[in-house]
Amino acid sequence: MKSSLVRRGGLLAAVVASVVLAGAAPASAAPGDGSAYGVSVNVTLLGRPAVKVGPLAVANTAGPTTSTVAGANAAGILTAGVITAEAKRDDDSGAVTAKATTADVGLPLLKAALGTVGVKTVEAVCTATQEGVKGSSTLADAKLGSVGAVDANPAPNTQVKVAVGLVNVATIILNEQAKNKDGSLTVNALHVQLLGGVVGALGSGDVIVSSATCGPAAPPMPLASGAGLWVGLGLLGAIALPVGTRFLRNRRTV
Repeated sequence: MKSSLVRRGGLLAAVVASVVLAGAAPASAAPGDGSAYGVSVNVTLLGRPAVKVGPLAVANTAGPTTSTVAGANAAGILTAGVITAEAKRDDDSGAVTAKATTADVGLPLLKAALGTVGVKTVEAVCTATQEGVKGSSTLADAKLGSVGAVDANPAPNTQVKVAVGLVNVATIILNEQAKNKDGSLTVNALHVQLLGGVVGALGSGDVIVSSATCGPAAPPMPLASGAGLWVGLGLLGAIALPVGTRFLRNRRTV
C-alpha cells in the first residue's frame, strides 16, 4: 500500500513538472532576436558596374551586441560619417531593443534630380516587449534638395517621389516599417528605391540607411535558471504538497 502511494505521488509530481515546463516553452523557434546595421548599398547605375556596400556596423543579440564604423563612402551614391549599431536582450523581461545611428549622410545619387540631399543624423529604433513590437525613426536636420526640410519624426512609411521631368525614377521612404512573417518588425529610417526600367531612370537597386529589426520578445524569466527556476519549483511544491499530506493521513488510518 505504501509503495503504491509513493509511486502515485511521484507520477503526479512528474506530470506537474512536465506541464510547468511545457508552459514555459517559447512560442516560436527563436524568440528574443534583434539586429541592426547602419548602411547597405546594392545598386546598379546606368552605364556603371553594380555597387554593393555593407551592411556596415552589424549588431545582433547573439553577438556582437554593439558595432561601430568610422564612415562610409560609395562613390557617387552615398557618403556617411560615424555609424553605430546595437541589439540587446533583457534576459529577465525578455525585452529586445535594436538601434542604428548614422551621422552626416549625403546622397549624391539624387543630386541631379533633387539637388543637395543631406541628413545630420539618421536613426532607427525598434523595441519588443511582452505587450508587442514597435518602432520609430529620427532624421535630424534632414534636407531633401528641392523637396526642402523633412519632419524629424516622419510617420511610418512616408514616401517622397523623385522625378526627372514627369517621370518618377526613384522613391524615398522615410521611417519604413515592415512586419515580418515571424512576428518581428523591421524599421528602415531612410530607404531609397531606384525604380529602373523607366525612361530617364537613374538605375535600379536600394540604398538603406539605419535599419533595426526586433521581436517578438522572449518569454520572461526562463524557468531553467535564475528567478524563474525558483518560481517553477515553488509552484511544483505547492501542487505536490497535498499528495504528501494525503499519504500521511492514510498512513495513520492503516
